[in-house]
Amino acid sequence: MKLGFTARASAIALAAAMAAPGAAYAQSAVATLRDSIVVTATKKANAENVQDVPLAITAYGADQLDALKVRDLQSLSYAIPNVSFDDIGTSRGVANFSIRGIGINSSIPSIDPTVGVFVDGVYLGINGGVVLDIFDLESIEVLRGPQGILFGRNVTGGAVLLNSKRPGDEFEASFKGAVESGLRSTGLNYYAMGAVGGPIIEDVLKARVSFYYNKDEGYFRRYQGGPVPNAIAPGVFGALAPLVSTSGPDDFADFGEAETWMIRPSVAFTPTDDFELLVRYQHFESNGDGPPAQNHVSGSGGVNPFFTAPRDSFDFSIDEVGFYDTTSDSVTAEVNWDVPFGDGTITNVFGWRQLEGTTRGDIDATPLFLFHADSTTNQDQLSNELRYAGRFFDTVDLTLGGYYFTQDIEYNEIRNILGGFRFFNGGGVQDQKTYAFFGQADIDLSDRFTLILGGRWTHEEKDVVISNLIANTTPCDVRIAGSCSEDFIDGDTWENFTGKVGFEYAARDDLNLYAHWTQGVRSGGYNFRNTAPASLPFVPNPAPPPAIIPNPVFDPAFLPGPFDEEKVNAFEVGFKAQPAEGKATVNFALFMSDIDNMQRELNLSDPIAGVVQVITNTADATIWGFEIESQIAFTDNFLFQGSLGYSDGQYDSLLFDIGAPAVSPGVVDAADLNLEIPRLAPWTWGVGFIHSMDVGSVGTVNTRFRYYHRDESFYTDNNLGFLNEIDSIDASIGLTTFGDRATISLYGKNLLHEVQFGGDTQLPGSLGGGTFSPISKGRIVGIELQLATN
Repeated sequence: MKLGFTARASAIALAAAMAAPGAAYAQSAVATLRDSIVVTATKKANAENVQDVPLAITAYGADQLDALKVRDLQSLSYAIPNVSFDDIGTSRGVANFSIRGIGINSSIPSIDPTVGVFVDGVYLGINGGVVLDIFDLESIEVLRGPQGILFGRNVTGGAVLLNSKRPGDEFEASFKGAVESGLRSTGLNYYAMGAVGGPIIEDVLKARVSFYYNKDEGYFRRYQGGPVPNAIAPGVFGALAPLVSTSGPDDFADFGEAETWMIRPSVAFTPTDDFELLVRYQHFESNGDGPPAQNHVSGSGGVNPFFTAPRDSFDFSIDEVGFYDTTSDSVTAEVNWDVPFGDGTITNVFGWRQLEGTTRGDIDATPLFLFHADSTTNQDQLSNELRYAGRFFDTVDLTLGGYYFTQDIEYNEIRNILGGFRFFNGGGVQDQKTYAFFGQADIDLSDRFTLILGGRWTHEEKDVVISNLIANTTPCDVRIAGSCSEDFIDGDTWENFTGKVGFEYAARDDLNLYAHWTQGVRSGGYNFRNTAPASLPFVPNPAPPPAIIPNPVFDPAFLPGPFDEEKVNAFEVGFKAQPAEGKATVNFALFMSDIDNMQRELNLSDPIAGVVQVITNTADATIWGFEIESQIAFTDNFLFQGSLGYSDGQYDSLLFDIGAPAVSPGVVDAADLNLEIPRLAPWTWGVGFIHSMDVGSVGTVNTRFRYYHRDESFYTDNNLGFLNEIDSIDASIGLTTFGDRATISLYGKNLLHEVQFGGDTQLPGSLGGGTFSPISKGRIVGIELQLATN
């Protein structure tokens, strides 16, 4: 029997409050574990118990997101095994997500993600504006492994579903305020958010309005003086000394100021019991300082003579503060119509989003004006998905649908090198259209065994006009036709079919086994950041020979595209168990991903352009590993949580020279095959607990502790850049009182004050060498007050 809209919304809200890997600050952990936890990732007519879904899923509900103090997706970067939700740091909010070692390291908007982010069912078409602040969510669902059948392209690593809170049947209001500090004698960080909603016309019209404001006064300390004493080298570097900032040698200033605000009104219209229209609008604005960029010893041992910081410190010195300024507007409209055919539901999800962003950063990461860069990104996307989900003969759950997506992207970049002595300007514009048809059938062959079959056909078109940065040495704007060189005009089309075959077996009432083979595809495309020497002719790129390949940086055959699609064949087996009458949950998955035509952005230092990014199909590779997530309710008020992930991989064959050109330019050899796959951290694990203590009429004291670990991983394909190993502790203690209407809590994140970077790009010796490595925040402590009407 299908749930009506009111019952369905209530079930989803209940699931959000209890979502795995454990209900945070629950009055009774055992009771929570025994209740049904439901997710919407399968796109069936009704939400499903997460333990019955044959996928590796980690889900967080509203209560747990509050407990974890999740302000953005990066807050969950260490909480899930084999998952990394990093912000690249070059410009705030650009996602470089990785799941099971399949990820990217790029801020170029024309390169598609490997981890798709979906907000209220709408896919976000570029990485920009993804790691910005999130609030008033019903749940977050993280799906590991390719999700190409139901979610389409660019989910070869996995998918992240953000589900906003819906208007409720009863009046409710809530407020949350917090103040954070790094305990570093720098600026404070203030948060305020709230929501109000309820029925306007009983059983017919409901509304909700939520708001968010954040004022960050700057977490970091920027050294504003000149180079460190006696650091300037003789010769050419000494001649650049006049370019140093004239600030005093002991002059430090707070850095990292940012201000963000959002508003999200939503309306739900249910004129009948079998029809619902839900419309949401969101306006977002955020602006602040540029990246806190550190220059430390490069992977090849190079030390910048102007400023070099220990990579386990938060020290940095830049002469250009920089900035970012991002604005976006979005509209989603979801229609659900219950129909008698198959006792099913017809769902239509429409989405529109417009984003504008400008940035400036100090790329040389020194107190000299050596390499500064500006960028402007404009994106406009529109999508629509129409699907049907129903059940036939009490045996077959069927989901069928069609999808349409279009987006326009404009990207303009400016590089000022050596105090403006060298000036480069370029970028590109792209028109994209995608449409697809998909279906999945879950066929119950018995009461305990289900066969799963699925497929998706996709057609995609991209047309681009790209202007080479090196070819434009005077100001221009790629967004204005004819302003820049427009030396590369092209278009391409890709079509493919991806399939899925799997099964689910309920061995016992508390144990489900599953296995599947599935495919995912990452879009082919183009490189907006083209820095191939302008004097070289643009000719089609031939298929590379198996051994000797010309140096990609100076190869006349090197084009900004098109690079081909990346395809993943993934195999997964696992089980989901709830033994001891539901007092424990143990989920396990073993996976292997076979990757063909792996797309990579090769970050290479270059004496002319400063840094060159080459996007191409570099290799075929295999990645394998496993994941375990568990929680055990030892008592009614003590919940243990643990997770463990392992991943490993290797290149099977190389299509491109990914090693350091200075070592063996243009040659693919054993040294290249032995390089490690970037963003593939071998071990990730965490352990912690949640404890609730009743203090009588005062209320409940809730305590949370969690220890996380993530191994070191490489950032660049030549393995010269890498990301630090991280050991992190998060903890909090809070008092819930006044009949659960008020909670005050003290919390800490990254209490071991570990240093991590968004990237680790190698810089050329002509700019002093070293690295461009944007720093993430370290230790944070805060106090938070929550108020709610119910």
